[in-house]
Amino acid sequence: MTTTTDRHPVAAPTSQANPARTLRAVFANQQVILLLVLVGMIVVFSVLNPVFFSVDVFANILLDWGPVILIAIAQTFVIVSGGIDLSVGATIALSGVVAAFAMQGAVTAKMSDTGAILIGVAVAAVTGVAVGFANAFLINTAKLVPFIATLATLGAAGGLAIVLTGGAPVGGGPASAIALSVPWLGPLSTPGIVVVVITIIAGLYLHKSRFGRYTYAIGSNPFAALAAGINVKRHLTKVYVLSGLLSGLAGMFLYIRLGSGAPTSGVGNELDAIAAVVIGGASLMGGVGRMTGTVIGALILTTVTSGLIIIGVEPNWKKVVVAILIAAAVSLQAVRKSARKA
Repeated sequence: MTTTTDRHPVAAPTSQANPARTLRAVFANQQVILLLVLVGMIVVFSVLNPVFFSVDVFANILLDWGPVILIAIAQTFVIVSGGIDLSVGATIALSGVVAAFAMQGAVTAKMSDTGAILIGVAVAAVTGVAVGFANAFLINTAKLVPFIATLATLGAAGGLAIVLTGGAPVGGGPASAIALSVPWLGPLSTPGIVVVVITIIAGLYLHKSRFGRYTYAIGSNPFAALAAGINVKRHLTKVYVLSGLLSGLAGMFLYIRLGSGAPTSGVGNELDAIAAVVIGGASLMGGVGRMTGTVIGALILTTVTSGLIIIGVEPNWKKVVVAILIAAAVSLQAVRKSARKA
């Protein structure tokens, strides 16, 4: 008697993946697409002006990238949790100004440059943490939505920075501070190396720790996260405090680069942070995002700025390019979502 198996022989499983399917999967990965866009930008700018492909230019790009990636990291945690932080730019300005006053006092008191700089870092960090706590209070206790809460602190922090300084930059700090921004490890400076280390730690923390899992859970469904035993309010407080801390450090980074604390130094940076996160593949609905995407997104933004200047194009065209990239990133997310449903 012929068995069913005899009539319809089963093909033996193969261990070799379909090359076409593998290739499609690779190019469906937004991180790969972003990396190709970044490489393509470098090639185009280098062809248009060979000066672009040099250590000095890459060093300048990384100096621009430093504060942007710090607040973009902060924004990644916030957006993955389902919120948004519009105050990061104003926090940069306020923390940089307060740190500048603290270092000015330290220099007047004859403290060493190293001691003054460490005081500046601590003061900038504490200032950022204070803004983060204010955001968390408005969201958790005053029950304001994150957009309105952080919009309020944006205005308050930015206004306070102008009130404290009268609108003028604050100098008089340690003379050796600006020398720290000079590259010594290829295109990397000392603050740049610190930023790279912070980025790696933040990425591991988001993707490998319980804190990161809770952040994704809250962003995906806060009610389910609460039912699972996660203290949502306490966790969101930590997220916004972390955002404030990184924004404060970004303010100190800008002080080191510019040699002064300016009340306008962070103006518009919150948009760059959000753009980097969205271009990197995060969803503004929460629960979706990767640190690698944010890193590449921030690099694309800073590369565009330097590249346009070097090839002689008006830098304001950066806004047009960024708008196109954001639209493309969001469209790609929609296409991928439709493909998954199909």
